[in-house]
Amino acid sequence: MSTDTLILVGQVGGAFGVRGEVRITSFTAEPMALLTYGPLLKADGSVALTLTGGRPDKKGVVARAKEIATKEDADAMRGLKLHVPRDRLPEPEEDEFYLTDLIGLEIRDASGAVLGRVRSVPNFGAGDILEVAPTGGGQTWYLPFTREAVPELHIADGWLLAVRPEEIGEREAD
Repeated sequence: MSTDTLILVGQVGGAFGVRGEVRITSFTAEPMALLTYGPLLKADGSVALTLTGGRPDKKGVVARAKEIATKEDADAMRGLKLHVPRDRLPEPEEDEFYLTDLIGLEIRDASGAVLGRVRSVPNFGAGDILEVAPTGGGQTWYLPFTREAVPELHIADGWLLAVRPEEIGEREAD
């Protein structure tokens, strides 16, 4: 299995209680969906947890897993990131997409010139940003993933329209 198709969907928070249940912080829109994705995987594609049941919790899910029998087993997995293959996720609705679908898209300016490609979509706490690998090589740069900076998405065609941050400032000054 190619690990570049894995999507981060949650992270183990540690034990919940003393009976081998585990708290999982969900990164999905619907936390209980974690129970429907099949085995949750480690970043290398190997099986991390096979959830056998669960209930909603304030940050995600409290679950039972085949691989966890005790509180100590659950605590030992604290911090483990949980992934699923992209093809196990439901298809997005019209006008919706997964952030991972942006990776690899060309970034073009208003004249149609290719500025680079989306390398990753990190979020350091202030919102999603696009890490851009320039077409000519060199240092990557970041573009806020906002309507002002990215006014058009053409995912099916493999590109998006970008307005560089310095150009946004020029527009606002006019």
